[in-house]
Amino acid sequence: MDAGADYIELDVRTTSDGKLVLMHDSMLNRTTDGSGELKKHTFDEIRSLDAGARFSAAFAGTQVPTLDEALELARGRINVYVDTKDADPQQLIDTIVRHDMQDHVVIFGNPFLLYEVRKILPTLRVMPEATNADVCAFLIHSMPLQVIAFDERDFKGPVIDVAKQAHVQIFVDRLNEVDTPESWQKAIDQGANGIQTNRLDALAAYLRERGLATH
Repeated sequence: MDAGADYIELDVRTTSDGKLVLMHDSMLNRTTDGSGELKKHTFDEIRSLDAGARFSAAFAGTQVPTLDEALELARGRINVYVDTKDADPQQLIDTIVRHDMQDHVVIFGNPFLLYEVRKILPTLRVMPEATNADVCAFLIHSMPLQVIAFDERDFKGPVIDVAKQAHVQIFVDRLNEVDTPESWQKAIDQGANGIQTNRLDALAAYLRERGLATH
């Protein structure tokens, strides 16, 4: 938020007793002092873990956040890109609406989950992966969509053209080795409306310098 991002991405998973928490991996081993699958642990067990020490001693004692906590923090401050790893669509929507964030989220996930989300609350913005030109066209026609996601595998000319022709916004992942100014500019030149980055300060400064930042 301090760097000027428009959205923050949250990876959402469900504990064994049905609590929505934030965790990228299905396994606890890489980012916490726990082990095993997150979905096989209760919320109290997950909450007892240290989710910060493996990143830096400065973050030792950090607990795994809940989706409720993240949405409460974000409300009125930043939009949220919900990467749905493992969550019931009705529970996900109920949580978003409870925090009055339904106009400030975009939901990423597999198409089956996104179809369910659209059925429950059609006004929510959903964002599937483009995958290829045929799949992209099918998803745009069947949802319909305001925005579609791309990564290094599908951010190709023919797929991009499908999205542009349908006037659907393009959100592209530029993480890891392609998280560079050269790659950001290429994405912009190819029609990207949004860029996912791990170099937030650098990208925000790059966009501001070129008059491309939204704020």
